[in-house]
Amino acid sequence: MAQTRRRLRSSTVVLGGMGVLAAALSACGSDPDRRCVDRNSYTLGDGYEVVSDKNCSGGSRGKSRSRSTDADWYYDSDVRNGYAEHGTFSRSEAVDRGGFGCSGSGGG
Repeated sequence: MAQTRRRLRSSTVVLGGMGVLAAALSACGSDPDRRCVDRNSYTLGDGYEVVSDKNCSGGSRGKSRSRSTDADWYYDSDVRNGYAEHGTFSRSEAVDRGGFGCSGSGGG
């Protein structure tokens, strides 16, 4: 009976360890957090207005059809009340920043 309990505990530890490992590896992915923002909407103290991702579709800068929005992906920003700040428009710079458990040279 004691061996059965020990085996159950060991499998629980292994499964828990695999979950931690999976979380660490996914945090080191090469795709940084990004938001689609209007480059023309910057205000001091707020940052750039976050707009619909469809304005940034295709992964590059684009003009919105609905209004004059100069939309672009803004990476690794702090988002608050619909505005993003303290980020970068450079994807490669955002990847080089690293993240939880990652080196500064970028992820996988």
